[in-house]
Amino acid sequence: MHLNLKPRSRLRKKPNKKMRPQRLGATISLVLFLILLPVLSVAGMELLERGSLHDTMSWITSNQSLFLLNAGITFCLLIFIYALVGSLAISGAISTLLLGLMALISYMKVTMIGEPFFPWDILLNKESMDIASLVTGKAALIRIGAIIVSIIVVLALRWIIPRTTISIISRVGLGLFSLYALYAFGIKTPLAGKILDHIGVNEIVWNQQENYANNGTALAFTLNVKNSIVQKPETYSDVAIGAVAANIESVSQAQTQPAMKKASVDTLQGKKPNVIFIMSEAFWDPTLLSNVTFSEDPLPTIHRLQKESTSGYLLSPQFGGGTSNVEFEVLTGNSMSFLPGGSIPYQQYVSKPVPSLASYFAGQGYKSMGIHSYEGWFWDRNSVYKQLGFESFKSSEHFVNPETKGYFISDAEVSRNIIDEVDKTEDPMFIYTVTMQNHGPYDDPRYGENQFKAEGNLTPQAKTILETYTQGAHDADQSLQMLIDHYQNSDEPTMIVFYGDHLPMLGLDYQVYKEAGFISTSNANAWSLDEVKKMHSIPLVTWSNFDMPKQDIPLLSDSFLGAHVLDMLHMEKPANFTLNAELAAQVPGLLSNLVVDQDQTLHAEAPESAKTLIDDYRNVQYDLLFGKQYLAGYIDHDYLTKASQPSYNAEFDQPDSKLRAEGDSGSPPEAKPVSAQ
Repeated sequence: MHLNLKPRSRLRKKPNKKMRPQRLGATISLVLFLILLPVLSVAGMELLERGSLHDTMSWITSNQSLFLLNAGITFCLLIFIYALVGSLAISGAISTLLLGLMALISYMKVTMIGEPFFPWDILLNKESMDIASLVTGKAALIRIGAIIVSIIVVLALRWIIPRTTISIISRVGLGLFSLYALYAFGIKTPLAGKILDHIGVNEIVWNQQENYANNGTALAFTLNVKNSIVQKPETYSDVAIGAVAANIESVSQAQTQPAMKKASVDTLQGKKPNVIFIMSEAFWDPTLLSNVTFSEDPLPTIHRLQKESTSGYLLSPQFGGGTSNVEFEVLTGNSMSFLPGGSIPYQQYVSKPVPSLASYFAGQGYKSMGIHSYEGWFWDRNSVYKQLGFESFKSSEHFVNPETKGYFISDAEVSRNIIDEVDKTEDPMFIYTVTMQNHGPYDDPRYGENQFKAEGNLTPQAKTILETYTQGAHDADQSLQMLIDHYQNSDEPTMIVFYGDHLPMLGLDYQVYKEAGFISTSNANAWSLDEVKKMHSIPLVTWSNFDMPKQDIPLLSDSFLGAHVLDMLHMEKPANFTLNAELAAQVPGLLSNLVVDQDQTLHAEAPESAKTLIDDYRNVQYDLLFGKQYLAGYIDHDYLTKASQPSYNAEFDQPDSKLRAEGDSGSPPEAKPVSAQ
């Protein structure tokens, strides 16, 4: 056998000159695709979120540098995906999908609660799906359709654009370059900072809706990455915290009132009172709408308590959503004002034991329990409540055959569970309750025929929304009355603190508030300070079956409520709550965009006289959440460093419900599943 082997070099073909134009055309197509797709993606994102072609084009023409910077960020995303996937059309489709979803979610969030889509929202998991299920309507469906069509068009280019391939080394290089560029703008490296300053980027962290509107969705989202990490205050140090601790000790000594404490104990015959906080979902007083009247009073209990007991208004950091942020303020005494706009402390910052009212009352011999008539995973409460020092957390999974009303477990069922838990517990109880019945949306008359008819200059849709909400608010009012009726005749001293978490979202774009004349415009950025105050003020009422002096509370931030309640009970306040009370005396209302002083004067920023104390408050908050726990080295060490309870939720985690029943510690966890509809 004879093999004629020729060198491979002799078999090589000479370069075909006809192939050169094809390669040139492919290269041009590649470059055009990589340039045009990011440009069109940015334009599409802004159109999806702004909802107006005129507004979108106006922003592009007025902010060409910002527009190109947004395109540059989406270009880096496209290149990074291309480096991973290797197919131009598929990479384009994936980037189009991601950017489209970002714009869609941001649009839905702004429409619902006035906040855009943040990087940390990615961690919401089930919460995001739950929120998405509450958004319906033509506008949302059109946007979803536009995204789907765009993805199909980009995929179709696979059969039009000449196929090009680059080496693995080149792909790795492109991927690393794009990843670094995204990282640089995300954490704002010095070079990225110079670019941003040169272009004139103005990051408005305290007003994220305006931040996104001015800078563009892609850029604003990227710039918020660094806000996931809270920056250390410039004044934070061991020495500064030591000075705060000394001030707290002097204030505590001056405020000690042994005579009042003794009188309180004598009145209760030595018993410690049960302390029950009830944060009623979206509870507000619809009769405050001045241009609307109702067929009858929907809140007779609330209105009676406002005349008879300590009552007033709380200043909530939220509107329409973000319930867990209000819990965070009330339970810890910390303020959302010092955290990035749109952040969720429960999911971002509470990963270790944090001192709270729950841990404080536990240290006073109380059983601290959280009760929520929704699923325990929501806002990570299952794990967060452990870190806050609760002994147990009764979520909807542990309600037995609960009564539902509308979409969720009824407020009346929650009241029955409160009574049941107190009755079967020998120790005094601190209970933090969060209800769910009157969660939005309200456009569907889910309670059937509404008892309360609204009259005013309202569209039929707004009227339906308001009447449905008001029916639910009435049920919350009556659930409070149920508790009062029970404890009125009880020999267990009990105090109830009842309030809402935020104003309800009554229609898209503040529809009911606008039609009722409660606000002048649906543009939150144009609200006056008085309108900001109104849209964040929540009714607060208290009740007790033992004598307590009546107090009027014109306005008090949620973060100061705990200190106020401890004062009402004549209980010695721990260090951080002592500081809260001192600040509240000067600045009772504190939001990122509104400060209310002791004379109820409204300010856009803190007055000079209060800035030093506010800095102390910020430093202590940073020390407790992120810092080196300097404060615990000076004062209240045991409270400030208290670990979570080792037996957390043991009573509800028993695999055998009979064991739990025999232990007389509650009902077996066989609750019916509850989901948002």
